[in-house]
Amino acid sequence: QVQFVESGGGLVQPGGSLRLSCAASGNSLSIYAMNWYRQAPGKQRELVATISSSGSTTYVDSVKGRFTISRDNAKNTVYLQMNNLKPEDTAVYYCHAVLRRLDYWGQGTQVTVSS
Repeated sequence: QVQFVESGGGLVQPGGSLRLSCAASGNSLSIYAMNWYRQAPGKQRELVATISSSGSTTYVDSVKGRFTISRDNAKNTVYLQMNNLKPEDTAVYYCHAVLRRLDYWGQGTQVTVSS
């Protein structure tokens, strides 16, 4: 059992940066992989980044070199640092985890990249 509270979204100009946070209440997430997904209008939900329980990370090609996923197990929080943002990054971003074969999702936070 876990609930996620996301924060950090907003409006930013192209080339700017945002840091998304996903704070979990309930279970400790230290032994679980954590993910960030995003969904743009009219598009399928897309896996953006993953961090394993051991700290290894993977990214979708379109964000490699610009985004960094990290976790602070003491705070039970996962972050997504987004640099050099582009208009095509505009989407609702969701944190996600699988616990005991069940999917858990944050409420989503809007990221808009526009001049």
